[in-house]
Amino acid sequence: MALNQPPYLINYNVYQSDRFLQQCAQYFAESNEQDERVKLGSLLGSAQHIERCYAANHYPPELFTHDRYGERINHIAYHASYHELMQIAAEQQLHNGVWRSVSPYSHVERTIRYYLNSQLEAGHGCPITMTFAAIPVIQQSPLYPQLQEQLLQPLYDGRDIPFYEKSALTVGMGMTEKQGGSDVRSNTTHATPQGATGEGEVYLLNGHKWFLSAPMSDLFLMLAQTKHGLGCFSVPRWREDGTRNGIHIQQLKQKMGNQSNASCEVELNDVEGRLLGSEGKGVRTIIDMVAMTRFDCMIGSSALLRQSLVQALHHCHYRSAFGARLIEQPLMINLLCDMAMESECALLWTLTVAQWLDSSDIEAKRLARLLVPVGKYWICKRAPQVTYEAMEVIGGMGVMENTPMPRLYREAPINAIWEGSGNIQCLDVLRACEKDPELLSTWFSFIARSCGQYSRYDAVVERLQQELEKYPPSPFNARRLVDEIALLTQAALAIQHMQPERSRLICENLLNRSGRNLGTLVGDFDTAHQWVKDSFTIG
Repeated sequence: MALNQPPYLINYNVYQSDRFLQQCAQYFAESNEQDERVKLGSLLGSAQHIERCYAANHYPPELFTHDRYGERINHIAYHASYHELMQIAAEQQLHNGVWRSVSPYSHVERTIRYYLNSQLEAGHGCPITMTFAAIPVIQQSPLYPQLQEQLLQPLYDGRDIPFYEKSALTVGMGMTEKQGGSDVRSNTTHATPQGATGEGEVYLLNGHKWFLSAPMSDLFLMLAQTKHGLGCFSVPRWREDGTRNGIHIQQLKQKMGNQSNASCEVELNDVEGRLLGSEGKGVRTIIDMVAMTRFDCMIGSSALLRQSLVQALHHCHYRSAFGARLIEQPLMINLLCDMAMESECALLWTLTVAQWLDSSDIEAKRLARLLVPVGKYWICKRAPQVTYEAMEVIGGMGVMENTPMPRLYREAPINAIWEGSGNIQCLDVLRACEKDPELLSTWFSFIARSCGQYSRYDAVVERLQQELEKYPPSPFNARRLVDEIALLTQAALAIQHMQPERSRLICENLLNRSGRNLGTLVGDFDTAHQWVKDSFTIG
């Protein structure tokens, strides 16, 4: 009989066990959705769903380039559990609910549900996110009336058939090429018009895509060179005449994480696509889509932070050492509280951005423009650190493949790389500030609302202002600037939304991190102890 081991963490409510999320939902979202969140939380924490998440990664996608007769079919077969995950996400309208809803809280509600959904399995979130981000682009095109009904269905249709025969659609992206990932203007794939040029017209694309995720999507938004520069194209996996498009899958990528989600290399051979927007304006056409996928990286990494914390808290609740449960030992309380602080600050930031996305206010739009790339940079970088600490808390069992932690750990670095690495986010912040000279002033006005309570916070705000006067934003100091914005944003939001004893702990520690490891908090033990006890509740 195994002694001193925790029981399996199954059959718990992912939503109801998260007290801080419920408090945030009460403040940011509509109360009439509460019952649906509870229902979703119960489903996601069930033994059946946890096994579903395991199976989708244990049995990865399999590529079949040709059929038995030698015909190219470019088919990827997924385990049944993957299709079940996609169906659950679609029923929650994570891929299209914002664009169906007239609620003033649509982004907030989607963020809450995406956050819950992503804690247990992240791979299927890729096609969900890309579809969510692509719909507004397609809505601006003449193609939308034809696709509207299928794009907005709260359904998932995983059949490998032409898009016009399906009940619902998913949309992928094809941007990255061999010669450059973030530098899309260097792309070599070219598009040739087959008649008239202009929006909605048919072009043939030839070239390659070095990294194409979710290749069984029904449509892809792809960038290709035209006579007048990059254009953005809607590329169906099946042609409109019912034949397969010339998207030839070469191989599946052997990724360290995100294994339930197929990613591949493709060659494009006379691939039929329709121009979205105009020639030479491809980047402008998809720029808002990129912002939405980066926001989802914030949600996904916040979810990873939360689930890593949950695994550590569950273990410490049941595991004893040196005569006491781990969760009652002061040094462990320090570490767990530090992890909880990271998790809750990330969630609060993400939900605040969701609230701004729901708003038509100019200040809200400005703050979202700045704090999406900053959040994508910061939160995605915190996920690997917190996930690793959770593995160490659990100890030897934390590295066992039949536990959730290795999958969480392999997943943790991915959001920091996808949709633009850290340097790209920092350069995007500089571009935003150059384009809108009032952007930093707007942000300073926002964080100034939290001044006057803690001297450390006030001193850091003043120091950054003086630093920017001496060293204006530049590529050389961009990471330092974005770090400062991230830390002050989290502290400001904590002051505005958290209990004073907790916001004080954040200001005393988060603003004085200076490269220290987690678990090095200074401050009130009782506050940290209560924070840990509140972080994960069952029953």
